[in-house]
Amino acid sequence: AVPNNCFSLIFSAAGVFTIAHVTMATHFSKDQEERIKCVKGDLFSCPQTDSLAHCISEDCRMGAGIAVLFKKKFGGVQELLDQQKKTGEVAVLQREDRYIYYLITKKKVSHKPTYENMRKSLEAMKTHCLNNGVTDISMPRIGCGLDRLDWSKVSAILGEVFEDTDIKITVYTL
Repeated sequence: AVPNNCFSLIFSAAGVFTIAHVTMATHFSKDQEERIKCVKGDLFSCPQTDSLAHCISEDCRMGAGIAVLFKKKFGGVQELLDQQKKTGEVAVLQREDRYIYYLITKKKVSHKPTYENMRKSLEAMKTHCLNNGVTDISMPRIGCGLDRLDWSKVSAILGEVFEDTDIKITVYTL
């Protein structure tokens, strides 16, 4: 069972009108419907070939939330800091044959991100994906845990940013 807000995201990204649980669509390719999907489960159980993405601050502290798990699993804090990325950009680590994306959505760990900075970071990630042949990204509900952004707004931005690509995104929730 896929949460309804993910269906709204998928169909909204494709420019279709949705009402409650009824979707007014007849002209979709299977591919459009499946480009962004939500699943219940552990993000780190995703296929080893998927790139991963989550949000951090410019200071790369990663002291709370899922960021702690990324720091433990992939390390590279100095490598991230050395990239000197600013808010609205993306820092990237390469681990084996995949990329780990660190969306820089705020200046300091104590700040809250804006939807505009989220969009800019996602655009930066999209550019990197397109330039490096990335076809699959797994992520949590970015910006919606400790950062308290609204998932319906973030998912709409995600859909808009990746609308004209073949990149498949899987969003994990526990």
